[in-house]
Amino acid sequence: MKTVHSVAELREAVGQGRRNGASIGFVPTMGNLHMGHISLIERARQQCGFVVASIFVNPLQFGPNEDLATYPRTLAADQEKLEQAGCDLLFAPSVEEMYPDGMTLQTVVSVPAVSEGLCGASRPGHFDGVSTVVSKLFNMVQPDVAVFGQKDYQQLAVIRTMVRDLNIPVQIIGQPTARAEDGLALSSRNGYLTEQERTTAPAIYRTLQRLGQAIEAGREDHQTLVDQGLSELQAAGLRPDYLEIRDADTLGEPRASSDRLLIVVAAYLGKTRLLDNLVIERRPS
Repeated sequence: MKTVHSVAELREAVGQGRRNGASIGFVPTMGNLHMGHISLIERARQQCGFVVASIFVNPLQFGPNEDLATYPRTLAADQEKLEQAGCDLLFAPSVEEMYPDGMTLQTVVSVPAVSEGLCGASRPGHFDGVSTVVSKLFNMVQPDVAVFGQKDYQQLAVIRTMVRDLNIPVQIIGQPTARAEDGLALSSRNGYLTEQERTTAPAIYRTLQRLGQAIEAGREDHQTLVDQGLSELQAAGLRPDYLEIRDADTLGEPRASSDRLLIVVAAYLGKTRLLDNLVIERRPS
């Protein structure tokens, strides 16, 4: 695997892959890679002959009181994992390479509606940062396929909408959430958890499963289910940011005609903010 740090080097290496007849698969990350990231690389490898990953801790998507300075940066270990997974090229740019005129003068891509509410309400400006950096990376790499994890469900929805609205010729693939044996969704931020907090964290997925089973059994009193779920999370020692039931395709409020429902949660455990979700296929009435 080759590592490059400039857009010029990236384009030359990707161009060579394309000249060799390969389709281009792309997995953008912020590094500190775990098995969830590796599953994205493996999915891209199944789809394409030349796989590119990026590692860039994007300051544009962090708020003023968030963990930009302390976000784990583990480039050497990440390179080893990517090479073992069959990645062909790693793009690891500096902030100056990504934002040569600084971030205050950077054109911003904003995706309305789907970016509002949920994490969009809790983290103002976050999804503008995500959509801007992903659009830049898409223009730099020009992949045929890009793979994203479904743990960050709203982020995936924002990217799908951006690609559709801006006619970006990239196929977006959502990869199912990778989980530890006890159900906790894998995340780079899990490393912030203390030993005791790590023991508590699987309560998030257990709550999602209980709500999902209730919906599958025919329960339609969604607000009651949400209130019960919030109580469960609080009783386990978590501080919920939100727990909501949405239409999985639009992220809007569920309707009687919604075929798929999304139960989505963000909760704090100590200082760590954890995300998870569960998609429920609604039985035909």
